[in-house]
Amino acid sequence: MAGVSSESLTKALTGLEARLPFASLQLAKELFGILGTVDSSAGLRRALTDPSRSGEEKSALIRQLFSGKVSTEAAEIAAGLASSRWASARDIGDALETLAATVVIAVAENKSAVSASGISGLEELENDLFSFNQAVASSHEVQRALSEPQASGAAKIALAERLVPGASEEAKVLIGQAVSQPRGIKATRLVARFAELAAKRQQRWIATVSVTRPMTATQAGRLQAGLNALYGRELKINVKVDPLLIGGIRVQVGDEVLDASVITRLGELQRQLAG
Repeated sequence: MAGVSSESLTKALTGLEARLPFASLQLAKELFGILGTVDSSAGLRRALTDPSRSGEEKSALIRQLFSGKVSTEAAEIAAGLASSRWASARDIGDALETLAATVVIAVAENKSAVSASGISGLEELENDLFSFNQAVASSHEVQRALSEPQASGAAKIALAERLVPGASEEAKVLIGQAVSQPRGIKATRLVARFAELAAKRQQRWIATVSVTRPMTATQAGRLQAGLNALYGRELKINVKVDPLLIGGIRVQVGDEVLDASVITRLGELQRQLAG
């Protein structure tokens, strides 16, 4: 996806962000359901991506089609997509798929406690998706069954769930979507794409900290507390020692870099480290 479609997807993801702290799997399932309807009708896809129609007209069409069938929230998200511009008829479906998967990933992210094995919801989701793809790769019989055009979506979902019996509910939703509606690609390729989205979201909460010399346990604890307070959540901290570093400390969280350009924020962290 490139050009105008990429811009529209970025806008939609930005708008979705405010909803994600309260996201539910039901919302994701509704968005995947809307995607199924859009994918099943070439006429609808053309209508939703017709440049001669106004954004208001296309949004109204979505609301008319799905009012009472899905939640108001799901209908509004889809209507927002419809109001944007798309370079091709497939792109709006790809965007819906991405938004729905992002909701599922956010539900995993929002889990307040780690699992019994000590990993986060996002890590658990990534592991489950990886385990599914490994199970499929190890069996030609399973590969044939999942690609069998005569098999029902329900049968494929049942088979998939047997492959990863301990998978989280979030993983089951994404795997079920991939095997029942792969949208012209292999189910494992779509699962891998979902895993990439999860990994990218997880990266937002990993802080890579570069320092000029190793930190003491006390300093590391103060750094953890300072970054947690700064970002409003528990971060995973990776510390690298770089003797050539100018300024004493450099922090990267996702795409954001804290360096001399934000000296006030860094200064506060340095004061906490100094005690």
